[in-house]
Amino acid sequence: MKIGIDKLGFYAPHLYVDMNDLAKERGIDPGKFTIGLGQDEMAVPPVTQDPVSLAANAADQILDEEDKEKIDLVIFGTESGVDHSKSAAVYIHQLLGLNPRARSVELKQACYGATAGIQMAKGHIALHPDKKVLVLASDIARYGLNTPGESTQGAGAVAILVSASPRLLELESESTYYTEDIMDFWRPVYSTTAYVDGKYSNEQYIAFFQKVWKDYQEQTGRNLEDFAAIAFHLPYTKMGWKALRTVIEDASEEVQERLKNNYQISTKYNRNVGNIYTGSLYLSLISLLENQDELKEGDTIGLYSYGSGAVGEFFSGKLQPGYKKHLQTAEHQAMFANRECISVAAYEKVFEESLPTDGSEKQLNIDEDPAKICLAGVKDHIRSYAAK
Repeated sequence: MKIGIDKLGFYAPHLYVDMNDLAKERGIDPGKFTIGLGQDEMAVPPVTQDPVSLAANAADQILDEEDKEKIDLVIFGTESGVDHSKSAAVYIHQLLGLNPRARSVELKQACYGATAGIQMAKGHIALHPDKKVLVLASDIARYGLNTPGESTQGAGAVAILVSASPRLLELESESTYYTEDIMDFWRPVYSTTAYVDGKYSNEQYIAFFQKVWKDYQEQTGRNLEDFAAIAFHLPYTKMGWKALRTVIEDASEEVQERLKNNYQISTKYNRNVGNIYTGSLYLSLISLLENQDELKEGDTIGLYSYGSGAVGEFFSGKLQPGYKKHLQTAEHQAMFANRECISVAAYEKVFEESLPTDGSEKQLNIDEDPAKICLAGVKDHIRSYAAK
């Protein structure tokens, strides 16, 4: 039985800041952002969007009534959840009208959470092939204004429908993973922004990739020539290339060129959104599938997932017949085309707007947010959402 990704949806806020503008305002050479990091634009979430609403908007793109009835497990991967107790997945049921006879949980392990969810989803479908699993990857990356990590912020969500007989990507059974207790990136429960040892985190990202890639080769007997492309978790788009180039010299010139070209295509969307933590790998996959017309049925796609702290995994999937017909390419391109570029001053104002933390009431103006699903306000420590 084939199990894998049947549908993929993505949503980003309607606001963004140009990285050239941000660099100039901060007195930094723009090339450090656009070339050094590989980032052109950065999504800016208004206060009317949080990880729950972002995920709901991403899932709303792809789910039909049959999906909503057959989904009996919702897994929400995030590292910027809105509640220490209640799962973000539970909110999704009301917002999307999902079958209530379902399990709903939130997973946390930095940027790795959604990958863990996908692997759990595979096991669930193996036992219940007539059901479907909704895996959500939604985050808002915040490091603070005028901080070293500011240029690697972002916001967005990816919705992944896992089922038997998938129409996009069959997930193969081979997978290699590695865990080590390190402090390269973390966010204590009392902090609204993350802490990162940037150089160390980059080193560990590469080291974990080399470990799981070597284990994958030993487990499967495959080499780079067996892959049409490899998609990476992308905290910024140059990061994946730093890892890939440590192993790519083992391949022929033809294979190197193919992997390098497809890597660049896979970064297109991420370059214009920024870091979305749990969803970054899957945004890279969406970018590859929607922008590379030379991929074909049966091609093998490698996927490298990394979550600081740290867990890494390498796994793979095979493209299914007619997969292009089941992508949301037009919708995603329209979403990008309709975004609004704002000034750095406007971005700073949006960044500093926040919800009360003392239980007081705040109603938000959702009319200025074109999203279908928005955060409408907070009262008595309870968030309320609106579906337009």
